[in-house]
Amino acid sequence: MDIFSAAVMLFLIMDPLGNLPIFASILRHIDPKKRRKVLIRELLFALVIMLMFLFAGEAILNFLNLRSESVSIAGGIILFLIAIKMIFPSPGGVTGLPAGEEPFIVPMAIPLMAGPSILAALILLAHTDSSRMLDWTIALVSAWGVSAFILMFYKGFTRILGEKGLTAVERLMGMVLVMISVQMFLDGVANYLNKSVS
Repeated sequence: MDIFSAAVMLFLIMDPLGNLPIFASILRHIDPKKRRKVLIRELLFALVIMLMFLFAGEAILNFLNLRSESVSIAGGIILFLIAIKMIFPSPGGVTGLPAGEEPFIVPMAIPLMAGPSILAALILLAHTDSSRMLDWTIALVSAWGVSAFILMFYKGFTRILGEKGLTAVERLMGMVLVMISVQMFLDGVANYLNKSVS
């Protein structure tokens, strides 16, 4: 796999277009003056976490005596809880935080941007060919840069969709996230059982 193919794969897994309505839903509960700062901070947190998993993910999991399947199961549970709040919104919005309170790392950086799928893919890339870490780093930063660019302009999409349109997309994405989260959970459990049996 070359750098471009790896970057495209990572970009598709990050799914910034799919995350747009979720990010917009979270950010609209925050003071407009702070939104860009919060978004940039969470995007940078996500990049740091992804780089950490690229270079040390396998070592971290081994040190904590955790299997990679646990990343998928935990991420699936968190995404499921977020999806339920998207479909049945509460006063605190998707994050469950009081209106105006800033999210910190969860859920924007993890699991929306740096989700279990991307972390597992990074561990797999590093494990497959550890001699090409520079290539994988370039691919990751490129995919993150394009994703960050798209998410930074979420306001334009919000204006196009309008409040009712954004709410409708949010409900739809909630349904999609329920399915994705259940699939992540089942994949994690299936892989865990397969490795345990073998």
